[in-house]
Amino acid sequence: MKLLPSIILTLSLLASTTHAQQPKPLRVLLITGGCCHDYAAQKDILKAGIEKRLNAEVTQVHTDDKSTKPPLSIYGNPDYAKGFDLVIHDECAAGINEEATVEGVLKPHRDGIPGVNLHCAMHCYRIGGANEPVTLGTPHGWWFEYLGLQSSGHGPQEPISITHLETNDALSKNLPDWTTIKEELYNNVRVFDTAKPVLRGKQTVKAKDGTEKEVESVVAWTNLYMGKTRVFSTTIGHNNGTVADDRYLDFVSRGVLWATNHINADGTPKDGYGK
Repeated sequence: MKLLPSIILTLSLLASTTHAQQPKPLRVLLITGGCCHDYAAQKDILKAGIEKRLNAEVTQVHTDDKSTKPPLSIYGNPDYAKGFDLVIHDECAAGINEEATVEGVLKPHRDGIPGVNLHCAMHCYRIGGANEPVTLGTPHGWWFEYLGLQSSGHGPQEPISITHLETNDALSKNLPDWTTIKEELYNNVRVFDTAKPVLRGKQTVKAKDGTEKEVESVVAWTNLYMGKTRVFSTTIGHNNGTVADDRYLDFVSRGVLWATNHINADGTPKDGYGK
């Protein structure tokens, strides 16, 4: 049976309207490279995991350099995030401490572009001693103020028991507590007033004399940077097995949604941003 021209036109208009209502994918810039981690593998695990879960397109900036001063192409280009909705910092660049370079890395976030920070990103861009108390507004505090938490180091690799602090929070709703494989538990030198802890990690560590002690730290949190920029961070994510864990990727994906303000109260993506 042939459709009448008016019906064909109506169906065409409906299809066009439906297509127009679909939001564009989130444009995510993922930065990886530097010391101490298998970023060559993890960059692809993260890209595939996020794009599988969200309506997002992940663009990679990567270097295979494994020094603490990786020659990332973003350095010297304060407009490196232009056109993106979010930057994920997953680099390990503890040796990058030139003030102009750090200001350039921070500029998009100072301008309001949200950030997600994974694992060694917490130990990057240190201007001054990592353990020294931060004075707000000084170069030493720039990166820590953006993160919302100051960390200076970690203990041995042992399993970490992870607990959601507020199970009804959008970042935690219906997600399980879990225990990682051997991972690094980052310390907390200071949690800033602008930060809100989301996950806590507990690790049992053996001393040289064989005695054991439990160490606890905040391992995930949100931060409102400069009163406007949404920033989500987690210190978990050293080993490939953890990064590839569905529980980790589910949580990081929620962090992406939270930072870009596309998350519902029950933790699901807002319309058009899920898969």
